[in-house]
Amino acid sequence: MREETLEAPEGVLVIPENHCGTGVLTVAGSSGRVDDDRARVFAAHGALAMSIRWFGGPGQPEGPRLVPLETFIAALDRLAPECDRLVIAGTSFGAEAALLVASYDEKVDGCIGFAPTPVAWSYIDPDGSQVSHWSYGGRPVPAIPFDLSWEPDADPPAYVDFYRQSLRVADAAVVARAAIAVERIGEVLVVAGGDDQVWPSVDFARQIVSRREQHGLPTDAVTLSEAGHRTVLPGEQVVAAGGTFQRGGTDETNRALGRLAWPSIRRILRLP
Repeated sequence: MREETLEAPEGVLVIPENHCGTGVLTVAGSSGRVDDDRARVFAAHGALAMSIRWFGGPGQPEGPRLVPLETFIAALDRLAPECDRLVIAGTSFGAEAALLVASYDEKVDGCIGFAPTPVAWSYIDPDGSQVSHWSYGGRPVPAIPFDLSWEPDADPPAYVDFYRQSLRVADAAVVARAAIAVERIGEVLVVAGGDDQVWPSVDFARQIVSRREQHGLPTDAVTLSEAGHRTVLPGEQVVAAGGTFQRGGTDETNRALGRLAWPSIRRILRLP
């Protein structure tokens, strides 16, 4: 296994000793960082794996605001010539991006959403105005606005009820427009913890499963009630990046979710 450092955007390409034919782009969450550890895990088992920084780098938005989905599509384009199958995998905001990209980009065969969401969300600017996390074709992707009347009741805060309340009060037409068209994706795996304190990822995963069922599509869903927002896969280190807020679970339960999900991950990546 060897690695190549990428520029514009910053990233890493991890090349397996025996390539199974699958290329996977892995996308980190709200830190926007390069998810190099997960890329190494995937490559160690045979996938050609890439991860990129998706905000905060040169020429990129400073935060997860109006991030062009083309950023990820271009990365997949770099993988495509070397692969006969493409998968995009993301965590949290990265899962939001992964599901959106897979719904737009027909060359994507499968998507893995760790702590996923069935809708696109907004970003709150310092002045309190809100814009979408994402853009596509130069236009903002429809997104759910936050209910700014909500206030946390703990320090550090748990945001799970913030997301629930914002969805509850949102106009139905807005929610419909912001829904991710997961029925356009060939294969989907969702992985979620029932103790997620960032957003209700198990409920969100169920909504993804339900929408695909309405279109006659199966979905692989792996959940663990004791796990939190961050799944830790076999061979991964625990990640400490991102903001200061409650995520739920423990290192032990998050690792347990990773072990539980690993057979499904192997299947969607077609790992030997």
